[in-house]
Amino acid sequence: MRLSVFLLLFLLSGYSFSQINDRALFSLSPPMGWMTWNLYGENINEALIKRMADAMDSTGMKEAGYNYLIIDDGWQGGRDNKNNIIADPVKFPSGIKALADYVHAKGLRLGIYSDAALLTCAGYTASLNFEEQDAKVFAAWGIDYLKYDYCNAPEDSATAKSRYQRMANALSASGRDIVFGICEWGGRHPWKWAAAVGGNLWRTTGDIRDKWKALPGQSGEGIMDIVKVNGSLDKYAAPGKWNDPDMLVIGLYGAKGPSADLGGTGCTDTEYKSQMSLWCVMAAPLIATNDLTRMNTPTREILLNKEAIAINQDRLGVQAGRIENTDTWEVFLKPLKNGDLAVAILNKSGKEQQRELEFRQLGIEGEYSVRDIWTHKTAAKKNKWKGTVLPHETKLLRLIKR
Repeated sequence: MRLSVFLLLFLLSGYSFSQINDRALFSLSPPMGWMTWNLYGENINEALIKRMADAMDSTGMKEAGYNYLIIDDGWQGGRDNKNNIIADPVKFPSGIKALADYVHAKGLRLGIYSDAALLTCAGYTASLNFEEQDAKVFAAWGIDYLKYDYCNAPEDSATAKSRYQRMANALSASGRDIVFGICEWGGRHPWKWAAAVGGNLWRTTGDIRDKWKALPGQSGEGIMDIVKVNGSLDKYAAPGKWNDPDMLVIGLYGAKGPSADLGGTGCTDTEYKSQMSLWCVMAAPLIATNDLTRMNTPTREILLNKEAIAINQDRLGVQAGRIENTDTWEVFLKPLKNGDLAVAILNKSGKEQQRELEFRQLGIEGEYSVRDIWTHKTAAKKNKWKGTVLPHETKLLRLIKR
């Protein structure tokens, strides 16, 4: 797709800042943070959350922009005698309000999880028919983000829209700005309706597993399986309204936990770097799930790459368009607010490949300085890029007009 056509489609998509609803103002750039589920599942407690809050502060994650600490399923302890939802008193003896205060004191924000049914995916108390009451409780606790799942709920789209709308309305009436993450795994095409019912982001696929891609006959989605779906949904994203291709598996290396299910035996650092590159150009939420207290050097360098994060957080808020898709290559192009362009060149094959990319092929005229986001080196002014791309590597480039 030529650049001029890509920009025209973006402008014709109907997006304008004047049309952002009040809820969209809560997330004008893709949310960044850390979530419990992929590594810890239900095995969570307040000590773990405090430890991760400390690590987000001390490792540079917070400074890099990761500011949401999100508690996934397994925190619930039922309801009290007034039907207020409560935390498990063994896992969270101090309560969620005290935990939120601790997280906020670190300069971070706290997220929590519920489900649009009677029970969550893991079988805990959920929020159906208690939307307004639960939203008020979450607000009183100081919650900043709600991940709202769809296990144990009807399959039809109409019910999903209605249930998500009810919770969005309850959050809006709670008196607190709470980012609303819709998590129905893409089966009902939420990118077509989730923003209209109050979602700030919406999952576009099933749960990610810690693997490059699913093998033939294997279930469970890897990085490439998710890119296949999410990479074609660019016209539905805009500031405050994000396609969510699920969490980052960077740094897990096959660690036991939910992401290790269904063939999730881990990825190479090259593959993890590709996930970061692709999530950044797709303007996806960047939600880490590794053990932040034990990051090795490659994991730190990937998650804390400020130049990659700047592409993800660019305030123009455009998800990259996929402009080439073959058996070997995928190429994405993302316009940036200052007039620069981000290009991601993915080698899907299992062999090292040579690639030359003339900018005119992308509809880009003139010469650019080419900044390699992973080597942090800038080439002289050019009208093309040429290089070696390793198996499963993604070259992430910033084209700087001179």
